Amino acid sequence: MKPNHLDEIGTKINEFLADSPARDIEKKFRAVAQSVAGKLDLVPREEFDVQQAVLLKTREMVEALEARVAALEKQLQQPG
Repeated sequence: MKPNHLDEIGTKINEFLADSPARDIEKKFRAVAQSVAGKLDLVPREEFDVQQAVLLKTREMVEALEARVAALEKQLQQPG
């Protein structure tokens, strides 16, 4: 087959699929999926990554404060 025949076949297949019920099903599925996603409390990946970094920093600060409190409590318990 010549390349232009392959292009012609590809074009006809695309035209057929564009007019097929499969295309309508795909559009309806996408609409339903977007509707469901819109009802969920989803956040963009960027925002999730930012919040994850904030949480990590907060966790590190809490651990450092816990260590300081433990050291201070130890000092208070020592006689003298």
